[in-house]
Amino acid sequence: MRYVIFPADAPGRALVGGKGAALAALPAGLDVPPWFALTPDAFDASLTDDEGAARAAGRTPDLAGLAPAPDVAAEIDAALRTLGAGPFAVRSSAVDEDGAGASFAGQYATFLGVPAEDVAARVADVWRSAFRAHVAEYRVARDYRGSLAAPAVLVQTMVRPDAAGVAFSADPASGRRQHAVVAAVRGLGDALVDGTRAGDLYRVGADGAVFEREAEAGGAGDGASGGAAGFVLSDADAARVAALARRLEAHFGGPQDVEWALEGGRLWVLQSRPITTLRALADPDGAPALWDNANIAESYSGVTTPFTFAFARSAYASVYRAWLRLMRVPEARMDANADVFRRLIGLVRGRFYYHLPSWYALLALLPGFRVNRPFMEAMMGLRAPLPPEMMPAAPPATRAERRADAFALARTALALAHAYRTLDARIAAFYARVDAALDGPAPATMRLDELARAYRRVEDRLLAAWDAPLVNDFLCMIAFGLTKALAARWAPGAPGLHDRLVTPGGGVVSAEPPRLVRALADALRPDAATVDALRHAPAAEALAALRAHPAAASLFDAYLARFGDRCLDELKLESPALTDDPTPLLRTIGALAARADTFAEPAQHPSPAVLVRDAVPGRGAASRVRRWALAALAVRARRLVAGRENLRFERTRVFGHARRLVRAMGTRLVAEGVLDDVDSVFYLEPHELLGFAEGTATTTDLAGLARVRRAEYDRYRALPAPADRFRTAGAVHVGNRFEADAEAAEAETGDARTGLGCGQGVVVGAVRVVRDPRGVAVEAGEILVAERTDPGWITLFAACAGVVVERGSLLSHAAIVARELGLPAVVSLPGATRWLRDGDRIRVEGGTGRVTLLERAGAPAPAEQPVAEACDAV
Repeated sequence: MRYVIFPADAPGRALVGGKGAALAALPAGLDVPPWFALTPDAFDASLTDDEGAARAAGRTPDLAGLAPAPDVAAEIDAALRTLGAGPFAVRSSAVDEDGAGASFAGQYATFLGVPAEDVAARVADVWRSAFRAHVAEYRVARDYRGSLAAPAVLVQTMVRPDAAGVAFSADPASGRRQHAVVAAVRGLGDALVDGTRAGDLYRVGADGAVFEREAEAGGAGDGASGGAAGFVLSDADAARVAALARRLEAHFGGPQDVEWALEGGRLWVLQSRPITTLRALADPDGAPALWDNANIAESYSGVTTPFTFAFARSAYASVYRAWLRLMRVPEARMDANADVFRRLIGLVRGRFYYHLPSWYALLALLPGFRVNRPFMEAMMGLRAPLPPEMMPAAPPATRAERRADAFALARTALALAHAYRTLDARIAAFYARVDAALDGPAPATMRLDELARAYRRVEDRLLAAWDAPLVNDFLCMIAFGLTKALAARWAPGAPGLHDRLVTPGGGVVSAEPPRLVRALADALRPDAATVDALRHAPAAEALAALRAHPAAASLFDAYLARFGDRCLDELKLESPALTDDPTPLLRTIGALAARADTFAEPAQHPSPAVLVRDAVPGRGAASRVRRWALAALAVRARRLVAGRENLRFERTRVFGHARRLVRAMGTRLVAEGVLDDVDSVFYLEPHELLGFAEGTATTTDLAGLARVRRAEYDRYRALPAPADRFRTAGAVHVGNRFEADAEAAEAETGDARTGLGCGQGVVVGAVRVVRDPRGVAVEAGEILVAERTDPGWITLFAACAGVVVERGSLLSHAAIVARELGLPAVVSLPGATRWLRDGDRIRVEGGTGRVTLLERAGAPAPAEQPVAEACDAV
C-alpha cells in the first residue's frame, strides 16, 4: 500500500485531508512550497496489535510509544529526498479540517523548522494530538459525528520569510465582503497564526488601495501614507497580498483565510481555507431594509406554508400595480420601480413581514407623499416610521420639478375624484365579478386540469381587477386620517371623539357572525344536554345534537353557507374552513349557551351630527362650519370603514375558493401517487402545482419537494420567532439575526399602560389570555387578551366583555368589529400577553386606550377598588 501522496497525484480530501486537498487545488502559477501528504492509512499501519485491537473495539489506544512503521518510515525518507534538505513544517490535515463548517484551527499539533531526521517522530506527535480531549470537545460542540481518527499529515518545505501572516479576502470581524484584511509580522508567521501576536493590520478596499493601517500594539508603525517606516509591509505589498486572497476567493468560490509568506519579494502561499465565521455575519455595506409584521400578523400568524406566501406575494404585486394604474401613475414609472412590487411582503423563517422600504416607495410613486405618509402608517399599524436613511427621495426642489409634481398631483386627484364618484358602481361590479368567479361546479367534481384552469381564473379575473377594495381602502385611509386630525384640532376636550365618529353603526358584515352565534346560544340554552354536547362531545355528536333542533339547525346551516370560509387564519390557505371542521363554532355556541345571561343588541351609535354638536365648542359661524365639515367627513369615513370591512369579507370568499381548489388538486395528486397526503400540496408553490398539470413544471417529484419543504418549515416552528420589527443588511438570509430593531418602540412598564383605544366605554373584569382560540370558551364578564386576532376569532368577541390586543391598528379587523359590537377595546398594546395573566383584574378604557391592572390573580383584594363606573357597555 502506498502511504505518501504528492500534489501531482491530484489527491482528494479522503486521502490528504482538508488542508492537503486545498493546497492541491490551488490555481496554477502560484508559488507554493513543495509538499507531500502521509495518508491516514499510515497511522493504522503503524499501530501495534494491541493498539489496533483497542481501535477496533472503539477505544482510544495508549499511543505513548507510537512511531511510524518501518515501511511507512521508508516512504517518508524517500519523499523527503525529493523535497530537498529542509527544514520542514509538519502539520495535520484531517478530513474535516479547513472545511466550510469549521476550521479546526489550533486543535492539532503543528511543528516548524523540523530537520529531516526528526520528521518521522513529529508525524507520530501529530497523530497523537488527534486523540486529545479538547479535539473531541471541539467536534461535539460543532455537531461532528463519528469517533476520533488520525488525520493525514502534511510535510512541507519551510521558507525563510522576511514577513509572513494571514490575509482574509473579506473582513471576518465586521462582515464587510468588499474589505480585505492583511495581518503581518516580521519573519515566520507562527505567532500570528496561533494568536500570541496580532501583527500589523492593513485594510484594503475593493479598488485595491490600502485605506487603513493599524500598527501592532507596542510596534513602531506611524500610519503614514504609503506604508511608511515602522510597518512590516509597504502599501504595495499589502495590496499584493490582498489581491492574492481575492484571487483565491474567486478560485474556491468563497471568502478565504490565506497563510502567506514574503521571501525576497517572492509571495508564497502556505495555506488557503474558507472563512468559517462569515456566515454568521451580515455585510453592513449591503442594502439596508426594515421589516415589520404590524397588522399583517392579523391575517397571517405564525409559520405560513410556501403556497400561501407565494399566492399572497403574487396577489400583492398584481393588486397594487393595478391600483397605481388606476391612480394614473405612468406605466414607465412603475416599470422603473418593479422591485417595489416584488418585495411588498417577505417571508422570514416562514413568517410574513412587510418590507417597509417598498411600501414607502410605493406610496412615493404618488404625489403628496408627505401628506399621505402618516395615514399609511396609521392604517398599517406601524409603531414607528421608516428611519430617515431608508426614506424615499426628498420632494421636488426645483421649480420644474415642483411644476411636474403639481401636474401629477392634479392628475391623481382627478382620478381619485372619479374613483370616488364611481365607487358604488365599482363595488357593485366587484361583487358581481366575485360571485361570477365563484359560481361553477364544485371543486370535488373537477379533473386536475380543470382545477388548474379554475385557479388561473381566480388570478386573472379577480386579483388583476381588485379596483373597488383598493379605491375604498385608499379613500378610507385619507378620510380616517383627516377625521382624526380635525377632531383633535377642533374638539380637543372630547377624547375618543374620533373613534365614535368613524364607527359605522350598522352595515358591517363582520358584526353578523357574533349576533348569529348569540342567537344560536339563546335558542339552545334551555336544552342542557345539547349544550353539554356542544361543549364537550366530539364534533359529529355535537352536530347531531344541534340538528335535533330544526330552527337552530337552519340557523347553523345559514351561518356556514354565509361564513363557512371565515375560519381561524382564514387567509392561510392551509387552514381548515368551518365547513371542513365546525368544531370551533360548535364549542363557542356551547360556551355561550352555558352562560345564564342572554344577549342584547348593542346600543346604536349616535350620528356624526349629534356627536359633534356638543364636542366642537363655539357658537359663531366658524364653529358651525367646523361642525358641519367634521360631521360630513365622518359620514363618508363611516361608509368607507364599513366598506373596507365588507370588501375584506369578499377577499375571504376568494381565498376560501382558492383553498377549495388547491385542496381538491391535492386530493387528485394523492390519488395518483404524486403526493404523500393532501396537506403536502401547501408545501408547493403555485407555479409548481399548476405546472405539473399544465406541462411547464421543472420538477415532477412533487412529493420529494414537499417533504424537503415540510422539514424546513417544521424547523421554523421549533425556532424562536423573529422580532416583530427588525433590520437586515444585504442578502436577507446571510448573517442577519432578525433581532428587535434598536429603534423599535419599547413596551411600557407599570400597572397602567396605553395602546390605541378603538371601542368606547369602560369595563372592569377578569383577564382571559388566549393564544389559540380553538376550543377556548370565554366566560361571562371576562376580557379577552391576545397577541393578535383575525376574523376567525369573531365568535370569541361574541362572548367577551372587552378586548385587549398587542397588534393592530384603528382600522384592523379587531378594532372595527369591537366598535361595531360596542365592546371597550384597546389594540396595539405591546407585551400585553406577557404583562397580564389569566384571572388578573383589569380596567379597559376604550376611549383613551388605557389599560390598568387592578389586582393580580391570587393576590389579596385591595381595600377599595375603582370599579364604580364599571362598564355595562356590552
